Amino acid sequence: MKPRSSARGGGETRRLGNVALLALMLCSVVALSLIRARFSPIATAGEALVLKAEESKLVVTTAKPAVVSTDSGDGADEEADERKEEAPEMAGGVGGGGSKPVCYETSRRSDTCEAAGDVRVVGSSQSIYVDGLEREWKTKPYCRKHDAFALSHVKEWTLKPLPSVAADEGDSGGGAVAPQCTTNSSATAFVLSTGGFTGNPFHDYTDVLIPAFITAHRFAGEVQFLVSSYKSWWMNKYIQIFQQMSRYDVVDIDADAEVRCYRSAVVGPTFHKELGVDPSKTPSGDSVLDFRKLLRGAFGLDRATATPSGDRWDIRRRPRLLIISRRPSRGRAFMNERAMADMASSLGFDVRVGEPDAATDTSKFARLVNSCDVMVGVHGAGLTNMIFLPAGAVLVQVVPYGRLEWLARNTFADPSGAMELHYLEYAVQLDETTLSEQYPADHQVLRDPMAIHKQGWEALKTTYLDKQNVRPHLGRLKNTFLQALKLLPHSRDTMN
Repeated sequence: MKPRSSARGGGETRRLGNVALLALMLCSVVALSLIRARFSPIATAGEALVLKAEESKLVVTTAKPAVVSTDSGDGADEEADERKEEAPEMAGGVGGGGSKPVCYETSRRSDTCEAAGDVRVVGSSQSIYVDGLEREWKTKPYCRKHDAFALSHVKEWTLKPLPSVAADEGDSGGGAVAPQCTTNSSATAFVLSTGGFTGNPFHDYTDVLIPAFITAHRFAGEVQFLVSSYKSWWMNKYIQIFQQMSRYDVVDIDADAEVRCYRSAVVGPTFHKELGVDPSKTPSGDSVLDFRKLLRGAFGLDRATATPSGDRWDIRRRPRLLIISRRPSRGRAFMNERAMADMASSLGFDVRVGEPDAATDTSKFARLVNSCDVMVGVHGAGLTNMIFLPAGAVLVQVVPYGRLEWLARNTFADPSGAMELHYLEYAVQLDETTLSEQYPADHQVLRDPMAIHKQGWEALKTTYLDKQNVRPHLGRLKNTFLQALKLLPHSRDTMN
């Protein structure tokens, strides 16, 4: 019996030893992991580094790398945008003491750079010098970063380390010299571009104005817009909007001879979605309704909601319908516009017809749209004016022939809901399009639109947007207008 007892005791000793050894190895692995997480500054290859010096500790977070796309940028990519994960915020943020500057992806469409401390802007060379910066960062401050054609009209900006030698301190040994400040400001500098596709109202708001609001609203007016690729005619159209967002003059920064010094800077606006704002991604939960409120203040728009006047003798007791007109040479024009207006009048509408173009007075046209309860137009940039409609009004989008429902949805249907507008859609049929007069009945353009889609955006645009005009059936369109009437707060009594 003794030998058996001795063997049992030896086995127990070995098991205890093995357990102790495993415990020691586990503790070592945990300790090494903690040490590596604490001190290692290495991130996965291809990821951008976001650095922040805080209480003498180096904190490293990672932002998702840029996504490259060859999409047209006319709404086709928005479903992919919605599936994209929210980009992380910059560690420290603008204005945080000792924070390092960083460029990071704010959406699939936009990159933003933020810096704080000693920031010096030299507009003539599209350069921003930042004290404490360890490397250069380059960016194009326009919200269509996947579109090579748009970016070819946008100047590149560079954030550079601020040299330690000032221009008035003598010999720099042949090295770089820090530019001397000629003007100082306590505001945050905000660099953005009005290059790209600006001049088209849809792109004006989607690519520049709404992203500018998203980025600048948190500064409560303490922000100065430094506009690259400045166009005076464009700025004259929208200067009231910039004045609502900033207490400072807008600067044509490319032509600026100053060295402008700030405590903080933002380079590049943040994009959320077509004609929209995602409240979950704004610091104060701002939405497109806040932007629409800003527009009412900028252009002196009286109507926040589509409610009729209380005065029984006021013509405004009748609902007003606006037809967005286009010239046939531009495509997507109503070929029976007069008949449409007469039919709408017979239903009780006070009808107006407007044709906005580059020469249109933005303030005046905004007031016209705001006075209306229903706006109808063929898919196109003119429908962007829905942003001036009062809440509760109705947008009627006439979708051209050619299986373009996806384009109509992404650009105007989806944004209308967040603006608190009612949305109706009128799909043009084959016998309502002038394409049926241009092509034989068995032609691919008429028979198989998706085959044209597969040829790419240019083929689709040329065929179904540029070459097509429409002639809606008055009977079908009447039913749509009657639907619009039912959605309005106007009663039959107020219309008589």
